Amino acid sequence: MAATAARRVLVIAGLGKGSGTGASTARVFSKAGYSVALVARGADSVNELAKELNASGGEASPFPVEGYLPKDITTVWNSIRKKYASPTYSIGAAVFNIGQGVWKPFLDITPEDVRLSLEINVEAAFAFSREAVLTFKENAVSEDTGNRGTLIFTGATASLRGNTTTSVFAAGKFGLRALSQSLAKEFGRDNIHVAHVSTATYTSISVKHANWISE
Repeated sequence: MAATAARRVLVIAGLGKGSGTGASTARVFSKAGYSVALVARGADSVNELAKELNASGGEASPFPVEGYLPKDITTVWNSIRKKYASPTYSIGAAVFNIGQGVWKPFLDITPEDVRLSLEINVEAAFAFSREAVLTFKENAVSEDTGNRGTLIFTGATASLRGNTTTSVFAAGKFGLRALSQSLAKEFGRDNIHVAHVSTATYTSISVKHANWISE
């Protein structure tokens, strides 16, 4: 008797108000048959989206967090791995959709603005990436996709170019894009794909991104 295939799992962090890229991506993957681990600050929004996906025939679990410090991210990933354990599940896709936006003239920017931008856009991304990569390295190479997992970062126009009031925001988003490129180079040899997708182009991440895009 053939073994039952593990159910694919998407981990997505950053859901906004339920109508943007994060929530839209969760809906797309849920419809494609993925179980979805929803990570966001605030229990209300994450619980509401989980109920919506489950009512539509999907399988989603809420994982509310107090913040996006490295310790918060490590703790929530441990909870997700416990909930979606092998061999029943395979965590094969992760989307980092968290962002800290600051739009001010350069001379109005405070040290606190800089700290928050780097803490959310860069430091949190490092912590999330570490947990995703460690999880993917435990996976076998998929016969369908040829990879162990895919890590996707959502960017913005500020990931590609700065503007008059985006110096601190663009610095964080440039850093996020540089991280994605570096991880793609380092872990591509391990069959782990890493992508940076600009939300200036996409309103949601499609399942094909999890299957083949790398940058």
